[in-house]
Amino acid sequence: MSKPANLPQQLDHMLRQAVALQQNGALAEAEELYREILELKPRHVDALQLLGAIALQTGRLPQGIEWLKKALAIDARRAPVHSNLAYALNALGRFAEALSSADRALALQPKFADALNNRGNAQAGLDRPLDALASFDRALTAMPDFAQAWNNRACVLRDLGRPADALDSCDHALALQPAYAEAWSNRGNAFSDLNQPAEAERSYRRALELAPAFADAWNNLGLTQVDLGLHTQALESYGQALNIDADAAETHWNKALCLLQLGQFEAGWREYEWRWARNRIKAARRVFAQPLWQGEFSLEGRTILLHAEQGLGDTLQFCRYAPLVSALGAKVVLEVPRELMRLMDTLDGVDHLVEDGATLPPFDCHCPLLSLPLAFVTSRGTALESIPSHTPYLFADPAASRQWRARIDAHAQGRLKVGLVWAGGNRPHVAELRKNDARRSITFEQMMPLLDIPNVQFFSVQKGPPADQLTAHPRCEEVVDLTAELHDFADTAALVANLDLVISVDTSTAHLAGALAVPVWILNRFDTCWRWLLDRADTPWYPQARLFRQPALGDWTSAIGAARAALAELAASRDAQRSS
Repeated sequence: MSKPANLPQQLDHMLRQAVALQQNGALAEAEELYREILELKPRHVDALQLLGAIALQTGRLPQGIEWLKKALAIDARRAPVHSNLAYALNALGRFAEALSSADRALALQPKFADALNNRGNAQAGLDRPLDALASFDRALTAMPDFAQAWNNRACVLRDLGRPADALDSCDHALALQPAYAEAWSNRGNAFSDLNQPAEAERSYRRALELAPAFADAWNNLGLTQVDLGLHTQALESYGQALNIDADAAETHWNKALCLLQLGQFEAGWREYEWRWARNRIKAARRVFAQPLWQGEFSLEGRTILLHAEQGLGDTLQFCRYAPLVSALGAKVVLEVPRELMRLMDTLDGVDHLVEDGATLPPFDCHCPLLSLPLAFVTSRGTALESIPSHTPYLFADPAASRQWRARIDAHAQGRLKVGLVWAGGNRPHVAELRKNDARRSITFEQMMPLLDIPNVQFFSVQKGPPADQLTAHPRCEEVVDLTAELHDFADTAALVANLDLVISVDTSTAHLAGALAVPVWILNRFDTCWRWLLDRADTPWYPQARLFRQPALGDWTSAIGAARAALAELAASRDAQRSS
């Protein structure tokens, strides 16, 4: 087939026609015309890049990337094409490639706002929030009315722990584009970070009015409903999100936590397996040639590797399943972090203890510790009423315990011996964990009402940077601090085993006390961790534990006040017994 003599004019006419169709939303018709242009001239760079743009608009990202790369192979000097390629690569999570494409666009056009915005998104995806913020700020200098850049800027400000600034950035985006559903949802996220769940809920609902199929907004609404104590409604919101995106790992994870909080264990443990699909956790998933055991086959005569995951408190709580696994006829290899090695040597049912990172002995199958509740649901029925709650299942070293006893008793001189922990770990690099860590922790100053109780000797069991709050406090002399001598959890166990009571926020020390069967009072945030369930002062995990819950989000005054009253009663009772 011969080409017409006036081909350049014909191609130009077809291109103008296709662009007009694309601008008016007739994408299928525009795409057909671009393809006809490419049949006549396969290296028509405008048709290639505009086909790529349509593919991106219609969600066909890999195909869009292919068209854009073909266009750039012909003419690499087109900054908008490099920027569009960066957008598509970001959407696929290929952030390093996206950053390279954005940088190529900016080398050609340094103040190109769209490329700066895509560059910021790539940097955010690479966990470089400060660099991302600088890119968004440059984009907004070049184009102050760029609503998407204001919205994206809000996301990295949250990552940087600046929720008030993030809220301001969202409001800028919404002033420019009032129907911007994603900005409304991010506004809700900022309010959530500011512990204002009612305002967060209003923003999420506005996002969903504008975009009813916005799965992330449904998921975020569920999270804020948990903050409001509306767990049944939260499950409905998660259900809406999963109807839209059935494979959304974060929503499955949030649903799992909500089900577990409600005591719906069988469904909750099954959903909890979605944790391995989460971006934050999936890199830590252990992959072995040996099969995963979840209760579906007999362990008789087999060797199973049980391996720790997540936090130290999780390991202290779920190592209780090792004796149950052993009772199924298995030899148990338990792998734990170094800080727990000496303490875990006291755990029944473990045939071989291995430090995390050391060479593993031969084994036939494996199971992460926090999958064991599901395995026992499968094999022989573990429910709320049948949690393996016998304590103690961990023990202090007898010789070390005797040495600590003499020192602690000398300080206490017959008074009630109470350990204090006021702060958990701080993981500022992960927004989700940063918020939880801040919500579960208090300051030493907030413990002051407890120190006024007579006939009590307090001991610090606080480790890490928050321990410095005691040293710097005017009343530091009232709390005995021997924590410099605590080098691992076996040392801490020897101290804790000699206390009458531990009062702690939700930390690994609370789990340690519970596992040792030492009475522990847990100062618990309103948006409780799933393991403490809802609306109860006890816990089926630790018979010696008592929960003092915030009655509303952030209300530590009430929780500490209730603990103070209980401590005063306990101290008075103890003093009366001594007197009689």
